[in-house]
Amino acid sequence: MPCDDDAARFALSILAMRPESPGRSVLPPDTSRSSCHSNTSTPRCSMTARPSFLLATHNEHKRREFERLLSRSSGADGWELQMLPESVTLPPEEGESFAENALGKARAAAQSTGWECIADDSGIAVQALGGGPGIRSARYAGEGATDEQNLAKLLREAPAGSALEYVCALAYVDPRTGEERVFEGRCSGRLAAEPRGERGFGYDPAFLPDDGPAGLTMAELSDEQKDAISHRGRALRALMAWWQRDATRARGG
Repeated sequence: MPCDDDAARFALSILAMRPESPGRSVLPPDTSRSSCHSNTSTPRCSMTARPSFLLATHNEHKRREFERLLSRSSGADGWELQMLPESVTLPPEEGESFAENALGKARAAAQSTGWECIADDSGIAVQALGGGPGIRSARYAGEGATDEQNLAKLLREAPAGSALEYVCALAYVDPRTGEERVFEGRCSGRLAAEPRGERGFGYDPAFLPDDGPAGLTMAELSDEQKDAISHRGRALRALMAWWQRDATRARGG
């Protein structure tokens, strides 16, 4: 099942009500953004002309990956990716799909900060497990489980060679306009017999991508190789293609 960039974007577009907090500081309606630091309760900003998203996560691995992906995305030169302030609490991932969970996080971050926010919910779906662990990928071995514990459980319960895929739902929320969008990226592959490689995180050491170099796990790929085929890379490229075409036009660009 190949990973196709054209299939990365799916047509989920929801019109949402405007935020109900009129006293919150919201950026002016243009593509200028502030350079903000997120180690305080609210971002500290100095105005720049560089456009920026706020990523709704406290996961440093994920922040670094998205920052790298954004810098490599076509048309994303000069973009900044801000980190969610530690004081902002994200809602629990209680949705029935990756898209629901991603939207919940993006909405919470946007309403708390007034920024254009993106958030993802990602996981692994294994054919032999009926599509599991799916939305429970981060908690597969229990609440608070480590990546190593989750991976060890997967290797115990699914046979080597099982078909699987990474799935990423990437949500965008603009609190100024109420616009919400979700983009999806997928990457298919097979389950390795044992973990290999020192790069990546999560299930990467046992994920043999169909589109990657033969025999290498995601954890053995270079950043450039992984970014070209990863579920998050495909979802982010779909978002940026839409943003550059539709959002920029809506802003009079």
